Amino acid sequence: MDTATGSGLMEEYDLMKQSKYRVYMSNIDKALKNFEYSSEWADLISALGKLNKVISTNSQYQIIPRRIKISKRLAQCMHPALPSGVHLKALESYDVIFSNIGVDRLASELFIYSAGLFPLLGYSAMNVRPTLLSIYEKYFVPLGEKLRPALSGFLSGVFPGLESGQDHFERTSSLLDKVCAAVKPECFYTCLWECIVTNASVRLPAISYVLDHFDKKRHCGDQKELMGSSVELLVTGLCGCLNDAVILVQRNTLEFLLLAFPLHEMVLAKRDVIKLVKTALNTILRRDMSLNRRLYSWLLGADTSLGKHLEDIGHDRESSDPNSYFEIHSKEVLISAFKLILKSSVTSNPVDLSPYRILISLLDKAEIGQRILDDVLCDIIRTISLCNGNLEVQKSANLLFSTFDPSY
Repeated sequence: MDTATGSGLMEEYDLMKQSKYRVYMSNIDKALKNFEYSSEWADLISALGKLNKVISTNSQYQIIPRRIKISKRLAQCMHPALPSGVHLKALESYDVIFSNIGVDRLASELFIYSAGLFPLLGYSAMNVRPTLLSIYEKYFVPLGEKLRPALSGFLSGVFPGLESGQDHFERTSSLLDKVCAAVKPECFYTCLWECIVTNASVRLPAISYVLDHFDKKRHCGDQKELMGSSVELLVTGLCGCLNDAVILVQRNTLEFLLLAFPLHEMVLAKRDVIKLVKTALNTILRRDMSLNRRLYSWLLGADTSLGKHLEDIGHDRESSDPNSYFEIHSKEVLISAFKLILKSSVTSNPVDLSPYRILISLLDKAEIGQRILDDVLCDIIRTISLCNGNLEVQKSANLLFSTFDPSY
């Protein structure tokens, strides 16, 4: 039990000695009883109205009795199947409660009320969202660093509302910016990457938010707050996005890699870059031109509309040549990444055939495939031999070998 919670219980114990507070508690119990007799959503609105009236008329007390039961009832009123009228009335209850208890007490009781609030934005009606955002702006942003313990849950709840083109996109984005400033950027982005790792549903808005806030005119090394406090978490999050089933998530992630982690800068450790390249190679299997273009631009350091890496390297003509760029900066990590894919394919059950399909696609890009073939061919043959005559592997291998230049 933390100090604030313990202090609250002691204060409540002292308040119980006052007859007015005991009457207040009794009235809360009566108001909560109304929920038990609710048979339709109109009854819930009536019950919430009575509860709000009791709390409002006792605004002199910061400590609300039966707050655990109240929070459970409010969370039930946030059920997705209920109409927006119930949601709005419940939000009115939250507003009344938060205005009564104040910022300091809200910080210590966030765990009580967050369960009902945080999931709402993802499924709420359009007329509910402004009220919910107002509550976040009015009560949660002022919490500052005290919001940190609940930040992961908060972000998981808010990001689903960050859909480009939606009515409240700008306001939701502004709310996230304010929260970022309040809790400090490093903490904010650490929780953001944690959400990306643990919650696939927020990956698209979250990686889009990161991409929008990356300053293309500055190096990633000067924007380390975007990486959070854990590089491992960052890399795991990026790999999760690259493996995501949604092409737009993969596309935005490749775009972020292209902008933030050009291979000639090596912002990350080599093992992390290899891990990212290994995961990024799987996007080739989607056979999507937008993904391939970004992946190849990343590997070749190509001058694209997404990121002009070659300008950063220097004006030397030789180093500005994509072939030279690949040889100097990308070839080694790509070979290492591909060998890891080969190695893991043998232990898969059934045997993973993706390495052969990936290499076939890479060979279509002569600047890349032909340049690594000599370095990976022995590993391919060794992998085939380890598969003990697996028919599917032999078919894939034959298909791969048929794509080789006859002169090779």
